[in-house]
Amino acid sequence: MSQTEISPPPADERPPSAARNVLVVVALVWTVQLVALIAALSGIAQADVAIHFRTTEIAWFTLMTLLTGTFFLPFVVKAAALFGKRRVLLVAIGLGFVGDLVAAVATDYRTLLIGRGIAGVYAASAPLAYAITRDVFPRRWVGLASGILAGGVGLVAFGGPFLSGWLLDDYGFRGVLWFMAVSTAVSFLLVAAFVPESPIRTAGGRMDWVGGILLGGGVTAIVYAVGQGSHWGWGSGKFIGYVIGAALALIAFVLVERRVTEPLFPLSMTRRRPVWTVLLATSIAAGSLSAVGVVIQLLILMPNIPTVSAGLGWSGTHNAIVTSPISAMIIVGAVGTGFLARRLDARILLGTGAALAVLGYGIGTHLHHSGPQIIEMGVIAGLGTGIVMAIVPIMIIEVVSAEEQALANGVQTLGQGVAQIVVSQLAFVVMAQHGAVLKGTQFYLDAGFTNGLWLVVGCVAAGALLVALIPRSRHLDEVEVGQAVAA
Repeated sequence: MSQTEISPPPADERPPSAARNVLVVVALVWTVQLVALIAALSGIAQADVAIHFRTTEIAWFTLMTLLTGTFFLPFVVKAAALFGKRRVLLVAIGLGFVGDLVAAVATDYRTLLIGRGIAGVYAASAPLAYAITRDVFPRRWVGLASGILAGGVGLVAFGGPFLSGWLLDDYGFRGVLWFMAVSTAVSFLLVAAFVPESPIRTAGGRMDWVGGILLGGGVTAIVYAVGQGSHWGWGSGKFIGYVIGAALALIAFVLVERRVTEPLFPLSMTRRRPVWTVLLATSIAAGSLSAVGVVIQLLILMPNIPTVSAGLGWSGTHNAIVTSPISAMIIVGAVGTGFLARRLDARILLGTGAALAVLGYGIGTHLHHSGPQIIEMGVIAGLGTGIVMAIVPIMIIEVVSAEEQALANGVQTLGQGVAQIVVSQLAFVVMAQHGAVLKGTQFYLDAGFTNGLWLVVGCVAAGALLVALIPRSRHLDEVEVGQAVAA
């Protein structure tokens, strides 16, 4: 059985200055929010990519990164516990950069998807960055830093559309892909220059390869089956075979984890009610909100073609202008949550955020045909989104120990990623029921967009209802944090 080592800072080393802490926050914010930015840029570029490559399989443009990120996440999180979070974080970012380069130079859709798949490893950087935040900051910085890391999604939502609009309008989707590569390189440099190594790691541990393959393979099989279900047929033998195979792999994973001395994800942690309820509620609520971009971006950027496509046909720049108030509300919700988390029960914040998102997108199911209607929908939903995204990492901190932080973040990210993939793919399926294929490209009618939004609303509502299962836990001020510096 391995032991957890916590290396204290050298006796003659003074705690980092506020300026140094700010640089660490900047590096981690860039790293975490680049995951969200790449997702946003991908969503905005997917219409152009679909038309350029004449494909009806545009769903895989975003699905490939989610698939590989989901498969490798357990290995990355375990490796971080063994070899150091910062070291493994740099490896994940480096692989993300390689994938971005392959995608940027791709001349056919298959190569583009291969690049996107390699780049998906970068998704594991988010849980590692959140875990590092708990380990390396003094107590008074942890809540604020976590809120800023999560709240940065608002900055991405605010600046991302303007950035992508400029890139898309002036340089096409190639400009978007090259920007991803450059941004990933900057992320690598910032982490290498400013982020210290976490002192918490497992001594004498080893990688659970069998458990990782079973877990990653089982989850990936489910995701792939959902993505292909509309083509295979939901009652086809192939779809059922994949689902049964995935279920058997996950059952085998549980059996293996009970027997191995170094489990990938300790089942004792996930069996605790405060932990599994938080993981379940946050994964469904946040994952569903992450999937809404599939519907919104296609609605806004797809052309308006009578009887074929009911898209608004906006340019990237027009999209940025109209959605900027929404982005501002995401920032307000996220930053406000970072302060309120020390005063209010986190369950209240999660439930309130999810309820606001349900209200906003519920309004949007029928009112989404003009700029003012998009703003009305998005301002309410944006505030809720900011609250949900900011409270998730704080709730994880409140229910696990410092030694379990990276593992819990990994499980939450895995669950959120699966929820995002499944909801996204179901949204494509639902929208395609009211659409048409023209010159090899899938377009959607208004009923398709309406049903896609209803799907997201229902899934976010399910996450909101699951909050009732979460028992009261410690507040942020009562949690052990700041292992690397004097609190």
